[in-house]
Amino acid sequence: MQPPFYQPLGRECEIFEAAYRRRLPVLLKGPTGCGKTRFVAHMAARLGLELDTIACHDDLTAADLTGRYLIKNNETVWTDGPLTRAVRRGGICYLDEVVEARKDVTVVLHPLTDDRRILPLDRTGETLHAPDDFMLVISYNPGYQSVLKTLKPSTRQRFVALSFDYPHPEAEAAIVARESGLDAESCKTLVRLAGRLRALKGQDLEEGASTRLLVACANLIADGMKRSEAIESAVIEPLTDDLDVKKGLLDLVQVTLG
Repeated sequence: MQPPFYQPLGRECEIFEAAYRRRLPVLLKGPTGCGKTRFVAHMAARLGLELDTIACHDDLTAADLTGRYLIKNNETVWTDGPLTRAVRRGGICYLDEVVEARKDVTVVLHPLTDDRRILPLDRTGETLHAPDDFMLVISYNPGYQSVLKTLKPSTRQRFVALSFDYPHPEAEAAIVARESGLDAESCKTLVRLAGRLRALKGQDLEEGASTRLLVACANLIADGMKRSEAIESAVIEPLTDDLDVKKGLLDLVQVTLG
């Protein structure tokens, strides 16, 4: 299978492959929409591994990952969760934005991140030993999480960590052009705008414009939509719900792009 397109920005692919060979878990750190999920999908295909992606959220519990007893045909049957299935089968289990999950999730992950590489299932009495081709990958956005939602040092230090950021402008414009089919000059213009918007992070905006948003915007323009309309719909509206902030951002678009 052809791996999904991913433009390396350093030696992250080689480090990931080395971690896989040595059976080490990996932590990806970086802002929203900078390519972390695409990177994992790329590496799974590159290594020929099955990939289970779990989008973590406030209500995600350890039982959601490991499994639970369910009633089927008037019988109580154990049903594996996605983490348990991945440990039994092998492949990559990717927990996206892991700090959004409940605290008991990280406790379940710990035995898989040291040299034991085990998953105890208390409810069934099983202890699963991860096969050699199993890999645990988690991600989070350090700049977005609050003090109450962060990854403890005792958890972070169990992982090989890779830091991600938005690509430098030339590389980002090339990525946007490849993903959308929009001409290179128009993509460079969008990337220049993104740089101005990212400078507002922590002031008027919680997050800057991601590469993902730029690709969406470029796709709309490539489809024939007016540039101003595409920028408002695909970049400005997703960034804020505040009408005053939105007006300020649209003014910034006008000043930046003319």
